[in-house]
Parts: sequence; structure tokens; C-alpha cells
Amino acid sequence: MELSVRMSLIKPSSTISLTDKANKLRMEGKNICVLSIGQPDFDTPNHIKKAGIQAIFDGKTKYTAMDGTAELKDAIIAKLRRDNQLEYKRDQICVGAGAKQVLFNLFMATISAGDEVIVPAPYYDNYVDMVNIFGGVSVVIQCEKDFKLTPEQLKGKITRHTKWLILNSPNNPSGAVYSRDDLKGLAAVLLEYPHVNIISDDIYEFITYDETFCTIAQVEPKLYDRVFVVNGVSKAYAMTGWRIGYVVGDVKVIAAVTMLQSLCTSNPNSIAQEAAVEALNGDHSFMAERTATYRHRRDFVVSELGSMNGLSVARPQGAFYLFVSCKGVINKRTKNGKLIANDVDFAEYLLEDYLVCVVPGCSFGMANHIRICYAYSREQLEVGCKRISAACQALVD
Repeated sequence: MELSVRMSLIKPSSTISLTDKANKLRMEGKNICVLSIGQPDFDTPNHIKKAGIQAIFDGKTKYTAMDGTAELKDAIIAKLRRDNQLEYKRDQICVGAGAKQVLFNLFMATISAGDEVIVPAPYYDNYVDMVNIFGGVSVVIQCEKDFKLTPEQLKGKITRHTKWLILNSPNNPSGAVYSRDDLKGLAAVLLEYPHVNIISDDIYEFITYDETFCTIAQVEPKLYDRVFVVNGVSKAYAMTGWRIGYVVGDVKVIAAVTMLQSLCTSNPNSIAQEAAVEALNGDHSFMAERTATYRHRRDFVVSELGSMNGLSVARPQGAFYLFVSCKGVINKRTKNGKLIANDVDFAEYLLEDYLVCVVPGCSFGMANHIRICYAYSREQLEVGCKRISAACQALVD
């Protein structure tokens, strides 16, 4: 059996490769310090768990509407009104099995061969593969200044073939947050090009430290008809395994996304939808304490890494990642004489010699960086930082 040609459009993932290697080492009895997986170490809050449990006892275990229950859609509408001052109706919403699925279906429904998608780098690693598999062209822009796209960069890459711009704020992997002024600048450019649509990936919305979160349709209402908001409950509510995400936007496109969903998964999990209703409508007081914990962890890891030879790190404004420059260790050698030629070599060195698992920056479209997730306990972060420091000190010119 030969695989389809489209499978060749998906690049091998160094993240998966390193994770597999880390798992193999763990099975051999090695004490691996994992700093690579992007999920909260907190548990789902109890009031949300109880809603899921109650849904089971209430018999809410049958098929629901293909694109999500009316109750969940109403909770999403209330959330967007409350938090983002945006008004939507039920037929503008499709709920799916996580933000990743609705984004995949959105691209499937809208991208034709040759359509261009502007992807600011560093980017969430699935974006480019999703665009490519549907015949689109990923136009990657290296955003080295604060890891944020500038209006000048955006204007320089828009062509008549541009269909989408993807904005992810707070950003995975850099933690960069677009301010209101940043978004106003980008919006001014986008108003000049009415054929360009915008995906606003807001999945880390509630995990911010030094900037107030804004989404672009909120900043520039004239873009409302061209903006598709992608969000979910995975990160802020520590519900990664519940798999509930949603996309909101133009009625016609959302209908197409729903049609595609009917072919692949049918409705999202009925029990998880009930829990998501409680997440969106219920008590949010736990978020302040959790964000404060993330902030303390961020400050600790930034301080530790900032003092290490060969590494430099910018203080992220949101999410729970550090995107660390490792340019200072490139072309150095390990004690065994192995050359560190790039970020993949460095990540492999950290794993094989010092038992720390991180993700190389090339996975996110920006080489010679590594991504470190700090959604782990202080103890685990201390162990990881100590090992990374030892690894850097051991390298020689």
C-alpha cells in the first residue's frame, strides 16, 4: 500500500522524534526531566469535573448537534461578549474536538491550490503542515523583533493570492502578546486589502502577565466579517484531554466547517461539552492564582537561563513557554567532541547527555532557539535548569 502524495507534504516532527527518544530513555530507567509538553500541570477545577460527572448521570451521553449544543454555543456567545466585547450568533459557531480540529477543518474548507497563508514565525508547528496538506502556500515571516509581526513586514508579503493571516497571541512558542497598539497597526494594513482574512488563535487568552489581552476584531470592528476566532478550554481551564475547541466567524464558512466535521467526527464529546459550559459560565476565580504561579515560574526560569553561557531569553508576556536563543552554543563541541551545529543538535545533546527534554526552535519556524515549557512544578524546573546549566558549561570552543 502506497501512501498518498499529500502525506509527503507533512514534514517530520523533531518534537515527536525527541519525545519518542525521551520515552525510550525513560523505559530504560533514566530520570528524564521533561520540559517539552505544552499543557498545564494543574488539574481541571472541581466544579468543572462535577459538571462532567453530572452529565453522565443525567444521561447526556447521546449524539448532540453536529456543531455543538445550543447551551455550549450560548456560553461561547456570552464569553465573547463578556471578555472581548464581540457579538455572535449560534450559526456563526462550530464546536469541535479541540482548537486544532476546527482549525484543520477551517483550512480544508477554504484553501485551494496556490492560496497563500501568511504565518509569522515563530509559529505553532501545526500551522504550516495544515496549510501545505491542502495545497496552500505558507508564507513564513521571521519576526525577530519581540517575536511579533510588524505592519511593514505584513504589507511586504501580501499579494493577490493571500487568503489568510494567522495571528496567535499569546504566542506558542514565544509567549509574545500583541498589544492594542500592535493590533491597530496590523489592522490598518489589513483594511487596505479586503481579500485577506484573519485567523485569531486566542487559545492562551487568559494566561497573560504584562499586557492586557485584545483580539483583533475587538480592536478594529471593521475587520469583523473577515476575522475567525479560534479558541477553546484546553489551556486556561486545564482541560487538554477533554478536547473542546471552537471557531467563530462568517456564517457561510462556519456551515462548511460543520459539514466537514459531519464527515470526520460528527459531534464533539457530549460530556466534555457539558463540562465546557460550566468552564465558560462558572467560577473563574482560580485563574488569578494559577496565572500568578505561572508568573513566578516564568521569572525563576528567565533568571536562571539568563545567567547561562550561550543562552539568551526574552521575558514572555503570556502563555507558559520560553523561546530561548541558543545561538551562543552553536559551533561548540561536547566533551565527546560532537559538534553542536544547530538547535536540533543542542536539543539532542540536552536529552542524551543531561536527560532534559526540550523542543528545537526549527519546529516552530525559527532555528537556533529551543522552547521550554514552564507549566511544571518548581522542583522540576529547578532540576531542568540545573541540568541545562551543566550542559552549557561543559561545551567547549
